[in-house]
Amino acid sequence: MKNLQRSIRFRLTLYYSLIVGGTLLGFAVVSYFYTEQNLLSSLDRSLYQEVVTIKNYIEPQAKRVRLKKQRTKPKLQSAIDKKSTAQAVRRSDEVEMKNVDSIDVEFDELWNKIYEHSLQVSKKQIVQIRDRNGDILYKSGLGKEENITFDDVPQDITKLVTIWNAQGQPLRLAVSQDRTMKVYIAYPISEINEVLGNLFSIFLLLIPVAVVISIGGGWFLAARSFKPVDDIVRTARAITAHNLDQRIKSSEVDDELGRLVATFNEMISRLQLSFSQIQQFSSDASHELRTPLTIMRGELELAIRSKKYSSEEYRTVLSSALEETLRMSSIIENLLSLAKADVARPTSNFSDVWLRPIIQELYEDSTMLAENKHITVTLGTLDDALILGDAVRLRQLFLNLIDNAIKYTSENGMVEISLFREGGNVKVRVKDTGMGIPANDLSKIFDRFYRVDKARSRELGGSGLGLSISKWIVDIHGGTISVESEINVGTIFTVTFPLKTPSPQLEIFK
Repeated sequence: MKNLQRSIRFRLTLYYSLIVGGTLLGFAVVSYFYTEQNLLSSLDRSLYQEVVTIKNYIEPQAKRVRLKKQRTKPKLQSAIDKKSTAQAVRRSDEVEMKNVDSIDVEFDELWNKIYEHSLQVSKKQIVQIRDRNGDILYKSGLGKEENITFDDVPQDITKLVTIWNAQGQPLRLAVSQDRTMKVYIAYPISEINEVLGNLFSIFLLLIPVAVVISIGGGWFLAARSFKPVDDIVRTARAITAHNLDQRIKSSEVDDELGRLVATFNEMISRLQLSFSQIQQFSSDASHELRTPLTIMRGELELAIRSKKYSSEEYRTVLSSALEETLRMSSIIENLLSLAKADVARPTSNFSDVWLRPIIQELYEDSTMLAENKHITVTLGTLDDALILGDAVRLRQLFLNLIDNAIKYTSENGMVEISLFREGGNVKVRVKDTGMGIPANDLSKIFDRFYRVDKARSRELGGSGLGLSISKWIVDIHGGTISVESEINVGTIFTVTFPLKTPSPQLEIFK
């Protein structure tokens, strides 16, 4: 059960059902109260209109037919009985009026018109008309023993109130009076309550059914939606370090799951590349260390087995072993530097560094390094430049570039070192007239243990790690390094760093 509650499918279904249920409940409440108000408003308008209609009809007639309480004449009763049987059954009226001289016919016609009008409206509507003294002139829709009693009758306006009859049932009443009569029009509110009760029953039945359907539909939709996720999980679990070439099957639709699959595949590709680089790195490191060890072992074993070696020959063997030891020491030191580079960026030791003294010092050292090959080292532009960095690492960076330029430049060649500002940056350029680098290898020269000409690099003492370390030093200083090269013409390495604005004190004591 706990696993089910932790399931995203379960939570989505739950949230979806709660939202649907809450929405339906809110809709039901709003609909109920809106219907109630609408029905009451419609009833009030209907009652108001009935009062106005009856008053507008009776008031002009009342000027010719004076109204007062009188016993009902048999003549009028017989006239009413002549109505259709249906009208006689639905009518339980008591009409009391005054006979004004000889116009009984007009008097009967007046109340007959009112009666006919009352038949056209709802049979449950109650009509009652009184004179100014409160005597009943006409009533319909009530039993003979029951009357509407309401004393606060406004003059020439229609008042809408709720009253209760003798049985305790609420009635909505519209009442008004003029100079001749009081008009009461009422309707039982129980009719509206019955409609509202039916509406409430409908909601009470449909909302639970809708919630149950939403739960089933939500679970089904969640299951369909998360089926690709299950496929992704199964495929991802099957991928290990031994089958990183496998990919998660992606759909053609660019939706959330499609982007998720694409992201996973990109991550797996990066992991595959990293594993390949690690394997290649391990292989290259093993090869680089195995070669000097093999040379040392062979020479030492030969020296031990030989009994005719002179002191000079033993010295030669020891010198060769020392050379290979120094080579391995250099490789191991570079590997340690790169391992540290993979762990963190050592920026805590950064301080203000003026590059001009470093370049000047390296230029003087490089002239001695190039002397044996008769290479001319020149100093180009030499501007003042201040950056934030590690002076030791920066010196290592520039020394690697200058050393490579001298190594791979033929005798009587040239190497030029320049330091100049450009915009808000400072650039250090090392240009040589060496063998050059093929265009296909330019993007790979910063990879670890990568060498364009492996045989010649070993002869020159290279391990394939110098440019990787240089790239790392440039990166931790927030700079960039670029290379331009042409076969048998030369190579140009350019390092760019952001300048730092010197303070007045540094400008004085630089």
